[in-house]
Amino acid sequence: MRDAVIVEAVRTPIGKRNGALAGVHPVDLAALVLRELVTRTGVDPALIEDVHFGCVGQLGDQSSNVARFAILAAGWPEHVPGVTINRACGSSQQAIEYAAMAVLSGQQDLVVAGGVESMSRIPLGASRQSGEPYGATARDRYDGSDFNQITGAELIARRWGFGRRELDEFSALSHERGAAAIDAGAFDTQVVAVPTEAGPFTVDQGLRRGTTADTLAALKPVAGPDGLHHAGSSSQISDGAAALLITTSEKARELGLTPIARYVAGTVVGANPVEVLSGPIPATEKLLAKTGLSIDDIGAFEVNEAFASVPLAWLAETGADPKRVNPLGGAIALGHPLGASGAILMTRLINHLRDHGLRYGLQTMCEGGGTANATLVELLDA
Repeated sequence: MRDAVIVEAVRTPIGKRNGALAGVHPVDLAALVLRELVTRTGVDPALIEDVHFGCVGQLGDQSSNVARFAILAAGWPEHVPGVTINRACGSSQQAIEYAAMAVLSGQQDLVVAGGVESMSRIPLGASRQSGEPYGATARDRYDGSDFNQITGAELIARRWGFGRRELDEFSALSHERGAAAIDAGAFDTQVVAVPTEAGPFTVDQGLRRGTTADTLAALKPVAGPDGLHHAGSSSQISDGAAALLITTSEKARELGLTPIARYVAGTVVGANPVEVLSGPIPATEKLLAKTGLSIDDIGAFEVNEAFASVPLAWLAETGADPKRVNPLGGAIALGHPLGASGAILMTRLINHLRDHGLRYGLQTMCEGGGTANATLVELLDA
């Protein structure tokens, strides 16, 4: 029986908005992680049958099939194709899903999945400057809603009864865990240094050490004076890229590669587009039902921290152990380069499983429009 395994995963450090990576073209940033995959595995890039790359802001510097031009920038053979995928924040998680499907189906044996986003160059919401992205008919179905994510985060916080203090405490914990992970070297082996004019960039840039709920309490809410979220309880605008090599166990043996993790299953769901961000809850429920596992069977979770209310609502509904959720910090502390985040989180997740000998890991992402992905992976013995 065919399987799909991840044999290598690499990522750049995450740069803050207008920070260390702002001067690096997204095609070059994506090419860097592609080259690093080849360097680490020794795989001839001529054998790679497709490259699936997530990217959300597909305009300007990211407008013309980033995946294809990253392949060319990496110096790979011209015959290697690439496709760029947009499922909002879950774009590169969906790229992993598509790559695994291609391998499992027998259509392809060696596929790269990943993503890139330069939010310094393509600001959040840039696509709305030249048109109306939703259309009147869809908006009319929901009483004229503009499907705003901040509004959705506020609705979720109020629906589940979270107060400002609880959101701030979770956000401070994200920084605390992120700092501990960096100081322990948890990311060192998965990160490839990015050459910049200021020198090699090697460490996630968004972390704000010493962040506490008390310091966050001074920040102004973004949704009016009675709002619950603010810049410190929201994901950071960021730049970054990541890539994973996916194949079968048989092909890995043939190439002399040792798989890290096996792709077990994935799901994608639609949820309320006005709340926007509640989809990880039904996505997780669907995935667990599909695999026959319980929430307690999972050793680690990555639940993307788009806003603090998202993982808190997910925790409230799933009953997962909070200590297993985002154990290395999340997007609030380290950043959320939209099209790259799914691949970055998966890179972190499988390395965390390996570092701690945990069997199963589950990743889920909320996405614009009210969709969500959930993916389950299983650690394989070295």
